[in-house]
Amino acid sequence: MRVVAVNIGQPLQVQTGGRSVLTSIFKKPASGPVKVGRLNLEGDRQADLTVHGGFNKAVYVYPSEHYSYWREELRDSELGWGTFGENLTTEGLFESAVHIGDRLQIGSAIFQVSQPRMPCFKLAVRMNRPDMVKRFWASGRSGFYLSVVREGALKAGDGIDRTALGQPPVSVAEMVRLYRDPNPSREELLRALATPLSPEWKTELRERLVLARGL
Repeated sequence: MRVVAVNIGQPLQVQTGGRSVLTSIFKKPASGPVKVGRLNLEGDRQADLTVHGGFNKAVYVYPSEHYSYWREELRDSELGWGTFGENLTTEGLFESAVHIGDRLQIGSAIFQVSQPRMPCFKLAVRMNRPDMVKRFWASGRSGFYLSVVREGALKAGDGIDRTALGQPPVSVAEMVRLYRDPNPSREELLRALATPLSPEWKTELRERLVLARGL
């Protein structure tokens, strides 16, 4: 497992649908080592902190292997690393094998997997496709967010070492499936809630647990 590209970007004002939107989804690969802070990578900044960024969404990871799928789906689009707004484009790290709470060492920094990515309308702005959010979510290729356990530095080409397995082991893919399931079981919800999932997602799952109990 390794880092293919480290991508950073600053907030930009873009015009869409007759209005101006501030977004940091336009990211480009960085050259050389990049410092890792508690809330983001050096040179990267989230535009809207009410829905992006924070301790549980400091760094966004997207598997490079998904790009072949999207290049078939979006043949008229140029898809360079960082297109989906990811900070780390990776190799060998899939949602089906990465668990909530897994700890990953990359370079001298240590991260913890905190939640899947829930796409917002800015992905549609980035791709200039009104249906992009729906297509992205339906694809099951969500990527995932990391919190920063230990600050450090990393660069493209660095290996990725899983130093601890999240407990109970619930994969990112399982979490996405559970979130999308209109009738999740109480047992599955309780297991997911026992993971170190981000508070935002836990709130949603607790609401579903109430419904599953028939209260």
